[in-house]
Amino acid sequence: MRLKISARQSDLARLQAYMVGDALIRKNPGCTIEYRFKESLGDKNLTDPLWKIPEKGVFTEDFNQELLSGETDMVVHSWKDLPTELRPHSEIVATLPRADQRDLLLIKKSSFDRIRSTGIARIYSSSPRRAYNLTDFLKSALPLNAKDVQFESVRGNIPTRVRKLIADTAIDGLIVAKAALDRLLTAKQLEFAEMQVQLRTYLTQLDWMVLPLAVNPNAAAQGALAIEVLKTREDLKKIFAEINHADTYFCAEQERKILASFGGGCHQKIGIAILRRPYGDVQILKGLTTAGVLLDQHEILKASSQKFAASKMWPQDEFSPFQRKALNNPLPSNANALFVTKAEAWPEALKFDQYVWTAGLQTWKRLAAKGIWVHGCSESLGENEEIRIESLASQPLNWYKISHSDGMKTDKNEWATYELIPQKEWPDLTAYKSFYWNSGSLFLAALKKFPSLASASHACGPGHTYTIIRSELEKTKTFADEKLQIFLNQNEWRQKCQI
Repeated sequence: MRLKISARQSDLARLQAYMVGDALIRKNPGCTIEYRFKESLGDKNLTDPLWKIPEKGVFTEDFNQELLSGETDMVVHSWKDLPTELRPHSEIVATLPRADQRDLLLIKKSSFDRIRSTGIARIYSSSPRRAYNLTDFLKSALPLNAKDVQFESVRGNIPTRVRKLIADTAIDGLIVAKAALDRLLTAKQLEFAEMQVQLRTYLTQLDWMVLPLAVNPNAAAQGALAIEVLKTREDLKKIFAEINHADTYFCAEQERKILASFGGGCHQKIGIAILRRPYGDVQILKGLTTAGVLLDQHEILKASSQKFAASKMWPQDEFSPFQRKALNNPLPSNANALFVTKAEAWPEALKFDQYVWTAGLQTWKRLAAKGIWVHGCSESLGENEEIRIESLASQPLNWYKISHSDGMKTDKNEWATYELIPQKEWPDLTAYKSFYWNSGSLFLAALKKFPSLASASHACGPGHTYTIIRSELEKTKTFADEKLQIFLNQNEWRQKCQI
């Protein structure tokens, strides 16, 4: 069997074609692959922002004729580049496991002082989605006292854009799709070695942060590959059924359908992310439609819709019966990456300039206000969320979770920086029937004081708190799954459960 694969001739497009070819050969060892690479319209026009180019599918339409004429068997695309309108003669039959769908911000270290002094950060990006969703967030996420974030148009492949960032003394940063940079940095083929050395050299002059989907959901299908064949090629459909990654295909398809419902196109200020998780599909939709409709959705699609009387719900808000007492435990000497669950856990005297990741957005912003560079966060989805920054790190990562002395053990190393001292009197929690918990320690303390809470209904986020609560409730004879529900935050819990 001999198959022809077509793709654009950029480094990233060639690499993605090789990924598909390698996957085919692993399943069909006797298969040989011929690769066909060429420029697209989008590669030739590097002047106009993509959303200003009138033609649809500027990176993909040029390959149509090759499919129709039989010059090639398939075309490998970055799925986000395809128009949302389906083509009459071809279809996307498969994809590979999705790379990181988040965006990545690169900032020149040489720009830090200028941003602090002027209060202005100038960022390369031609995406209306990124500009709309990130302008306000970056003011609080960057620890550089930026009062204004300005976006400037830029075109070119990833190495070209990074090179332009380094060379342009008036520009401070650049936003790229993290999947693209990850793939380029980890490619095994020798033809990419020189490019990788150059990118690594550039990265020594930059700092970076992985931008959260909760604030800036990805372009539809970002990070996913699309394998396009003619609808008549039943032989290829059978072959690709063996390598298709079903979860990636589902999420990419759903994201594109949602974008299409608003008109589609890269001119839209719309981001849509769908994440498949054991507890349900997380859907994040943010932006502004061309009709001026504000989009702001962040929920678990399969969360329970069980209702509770409003007067019987107890939101803890800022209540805590504990006082935090700082400990003088030194930072472990081998720690070069810290996972921070609460901003209060960060020792005031700690000077740490390596990798910092937070459990949620509020902790990120509070650390940034202290001048601490945060590289990203788990968006309150739990400590089991993949961090996925190994390709960007300059050394192997040895993670330590900043915790309190009585913290429940996890698979991370732990560094206890404080202990919890009982301080406040509790309200009478026996008057409530439904609870939302932001803290596993708070739940354990409440259950100890009010054992009858074991028969109440509880809710929390999908992280470590859920593990703690479930572990305790399963010790009771009356526990049932519906007694413990997962929601992304207290607001979602209120909206879905309150009568």
